[in-house]
Amino acid sequence: MKTAIVILNWNGQKLLEQFLPSVVSFSTELADIYVADNASTDSSISYVKEFFPSVKIIENAVNGGYAKGYNDALQSVDADIYCLLNSDIEVTENWLPPILDVFKNKENTAIVQPKLLDFKDKTKFEYAGAGGGFIDLYGYPYCRGRVFNNLEVDNGQFNDTKDIFWASGACLFIRSKVYHKIEGLDEDYFAHQEEIDLCWRAQNIGYKVKYVGNSTVYHVGGATLQETNPHKTYLNFRNSLLNVIKNVPKKWFLFVVFSRLILDGIAGLKFIFELRPIHTLAILKAHLSFYKNFFKFLGKRRKLQKKQDYNLHTSIVWQYFVLGRKKFEELE
Repeated sequence: MKTAIVILNWNGQKLLEQFLPSVVSFSTELADIYVADNASTDSSISYVKEFFPSVKIIENAVNGGYAKGYNDALQSVDADIYCLLNSDIEVTENWLPPILDVFKNKENTAIVQPKLLDFKDKTKFEYAGAGGGFIDLYGYPYCRGRVFNNLEVDNGQFNDTKDIFWASGACLFIRSKVYHKIEGLDEDYFAHQEEIDLCWRAQNIGYKVKYVGNSTVYHVGGATLQETNPHKTYLNFRNSLLNVIKNVPKKWFLFVVFSRLILDGIAGLKFIFELRPIHTLAILKAHLSFYKNFFKFLGKRRKLQKKQDYNLHTSIVWQYFVLGRKKFEELE
């Protein structure tokens, strides 16, 4: 299988200087490497041309964020497997073979992610994907190894290969035929949680998403938008609601939508008590965008062709904040 690693870049020369060497060192025998530049204004492109001439460059005309950036770039990439790789990831030796073996042996598997550990503390799982992503009844995402902000230490508890619900956009492998069949990433998201929508839509037409725990990468996280950035809060809350509109099965739809609006309101009050009112405003802004886009996204709903119950756990909010269950293995 022809594999292409595509690193989306926007004014990230320092990140490329730090992390591109590991990608080149440990990947060139099995994959072509691309840097897809989102109209950077720094010297990223000239740096790559000078120091990594084997890396192919795609120059996008505008910065359309994660979703449009990849949709535009992947039109120029000829491969059977795409790897969407963040510029702030350090890969490890032999990280590719376990993942490519899954694609070779599991034809119905469309999307795969490796184990994501924290670059800043390599003993712990990283927020963005950890040991594979799941989703609760209300559309809230969480991971094995990361429930809300609680990060577990990696003790080998997730060194398996397992079906998951969503793969992290920080390092997401996908069959190119499936990517184009489901029309790629939804550009209305701009950034954050569009990978969850992508995985959801792939499963809606019968494909599987897997986690491969014997492949490891280290992710800095928050390199584009810091966790304390209210715009990140806005995108996460808005895009999670948009996922609900597009993908929640009909039988749960009204219940989940109304419940989510209430739960988000509670989250807004929590931010006020934490003296972070700017994040409460971000949630209000997210809800206004939700109302504005409601009928547009209602039109994007796809009929679920696979009978699958996506709510593995009833409510991650209830279990975490009320019952105090902080680790994945404690969830019911």
